[in-house]
Amino acid sequence: MDQFRIIGGRKLKGGVGVSGAKNSALPCLAATLLTTETVTLHNVPYVRDLITMRRLLEDLGARVLVPELRTHRIDARTVENIEAPYELVKTMRASVLALGPLVARFGRARVSLPGGCAIGQRPIDQHLGALEKMGARIELHGGVVAAACDRLRGAEIVFDTVTVTGTENILMAAALARGRTVLVNAACEPEVTDLAELLVKMGARIGGIGTSVLTVDGVDALGGAEHRIIPDRIETGTLAVAAAITGGELEITDCAPQHLEAVIEKLRACGVEIEQTATDRLHVRRRNRLRAQSLTTEVYPGFPTDMQAQYMALMTQAEGEAEIVETIFENRFMHASELQRLGAHLRVAGASVHVSGPAPLTGARIMASDLRASASLVLAGLVAEGETWIERVYHIDRGYEQIEEKLRSAGAEIERVKGGRE
Repeated sequence: MDQFRIIGGRKLKGGVGVSGAKNSALPCLAATLLTTETVTLHNVPYVRDLITMRRLLEDLGARVLVPELRTHRIDARTVENIEAPYELVKTMRASVLALGPLVARFGRARVSLPGGCAIGQRPIDQHLGALEKMGARIELHGGVVAAACDRLRGAEIVFDTVTVTGTENILMAAALARGRTVLVNAACEPEVTDLAELLVKMGARIGGIGTSVLTVDGVDALGGAEHRIIPDRIETGTLAVAAAITGGELEITDCAPQHLEAVIEKLRACGVEIEQTATDRLHVRRRNRLRAQSLTTEVYPGFPTDMQAQYMALMTQAEGEAEIVETIFENRFMHASELQRLGAHLRVAGASVHVSGPAPLTGARIMASDLRASASLVLAGLVAEGETWIERVYHIDRGYEQIEEKLRSAGAEIERVKGGRE
């Protein structure tokens, strides 16, 4: 397995571009299953999860052309297979997003229960309950969800808790349902909005985009479209923390600052200077000492759970005490023990972590447990004295495009070692 070797202590400086949002590209690719016409998606990041989703579409029978590295042209008119196999689903939870489009277009679907990062249960019961309200018959056998119906019909869906993939799945299903579907307590994340805007380009009738109540009037068929995936707000935040934790200065380009207001506000409170220099640019630098600030993760537009691990790494270098409370996933502190191996002063207590800083970090051999934990450990390695080796970096490859190359271009001493330590 590949590893990262990092020599810490270098301040980052320069310009770094942000890739397209993985969490937007995944549902947008799934949405192409809703139509027999060609959909072209631009700014698709070249990351492992997107490669897996492309393989899934091809396994279902779609033709996926990649005329340019970050452009996907999908023709799903030839789809005949309606089963998403375990071999693909086990590596990527977002494979469940094929369920809604398949049952909406074909009246049946078989999707294995999803896998992905080990950061909590993340059940899909809300997806299934909503489809049942819309007339689907749901059966579960041997870890496979089977859904069938003559045609989905509109219904009022009230989500018990905010679910991003649940909102996306039912939003896609409702686009071809008979009648009106109302989604109450829907997720408002920019990635959900991006999917909705693609669906509208395809001919869907959706009201309330960007709010917690979505109204969808189903149509008989959707058409082709061309769409550009939004920038990845989590990569943007990770790069901002990289500048801050190293005491460096970065110009982050091709980003969407309006999608990251909670993170920007919190970093400024910590003493990080952040200036929006253009509609798609942020200038980030830290000249003074970091100040510890507590936080609680929240659904959008609050501080995102996907930035919690990176923020924890930053707090190890801040003066004072900070409490980080996780409210979204119940098992998302697996990176804490690895940060402790580097010398971080952390104490985990249930759904919160108490951080004392600044702590002098020292390089060690550590292991990534999930996608965002990987980013946290890379950030810590950038400031740890000596040599840090991070194992299982395939996790970070799921969602960050060539992260080591981007950091190295800004002055970080980081390299990918193929097949382990040499």
